Amino acid sequence: MTEPAHPRESPLPTPLPLDSSAQLLTRITAQLGAQLGHVQLNGVRRPMTSPSLSPAAAGGPFTAPAATAQCGSAAPVLAAAPVLVAVAHGSRDPRALRTVNRLLDRVRELRPGADVRLGHIELDTPLLPDTLAGLRGREAVLVPLLLGRGFHVGHDIPAAVAAAGVCARLAPPLGPHPLLVEALHDRLVEAGWRDAETGVRGAGVVLAAAGSRDPASAADARRTAALLTERLGGVPVVPAYASATSPTVPEALRALAARGRHRVALASYFTAPGRFATASRSAAPWVAAAPLGDHPALARLVLHRYDAARDTPYAAAAPRPLVTA
Repeated sequence: MTEPAHPRESPLPTPLPLDSSAQLLTRITAQLGAQLGHVQLNGVRRPMTSPSLSPAAAGGPFTAPAATAQCGSAAPVLAAAPVLVAVAHGSRDPRALRTVNRLLDRVRELRPGADVRLGHIELDTPLLPDTLAGLRGREAVLVPLLLGRGFHVGHDIPAAVAAAGVCARLAPPLGPHPLLVEALHDRLVEAGWRDAETGVRGAGVVLAAAGSRDPASAADARRTAALLTERLGGVPVVPAYASATSPTVPEALRALAARGRHRVALASYFTAPGRFATASRSAAPWVAAAPLGDHPALARLVLHRYDAARDTPYAAAAPRPLVTA
């Protein structure tokens, strides 16, 4: 089927008489160059660039511009891929920043050429407002490196975006998701858990998380615990929290013991080491897994969240702070 001419395309000039094969080859090369200039690498036809625009302003040759809405505008514009801003909580533990940087290195390995930046909510640099200030008009997708909903996702991150005045989409937190469950299982195995040896009888797992007063956060943790129970073949998994809500890790251990579960492992539902992760592990009576860290599944999940938010209409993914009475 013949593709119709682009409405802004001018017809090719009338061919002139050709005196030699060299002239013929020169003309064919010029015409092919003109046509290929309107085609992206994936074969999609690109609109003609106005003569007043430079190649850089038009997206440049051989880029992969995404048709995006400019901060809710109905008119699509051609732009470079949005910056991936990973939003970490921040910690006074120096291991946390090293761990997050290793995770983002994995993300860059999976997506060569991606512009991946880091911003912290508190305690560590760069702080999120500073990262957003450095975007210089670029569109961004913010991916919280948090494992559930809560005040940071619902208020702090949207408030930082609003204060910076940037065009950004906000992805959901990383959890709950099956990729996190695979990472949790792998960390348990690394710590000494053996599915075949442990079996269902007498075994249990405490899923240690940070905790939040937001009931949605606890609901997310319970969902992850249910998914991990399925992954472990029915071994009960009880979520527990290091702050803000209950049960605590010791309370969860006592609850499992009351059910006859005395061989209990601790799954560390934290992105990186820190005060809460350390305190939770110190209460474990047996196997205590490390935080998720730079697990490959976590890097894939970061990109999954980024891609889904990038492809969501701006109005549906625009960060909105919670309104509290």
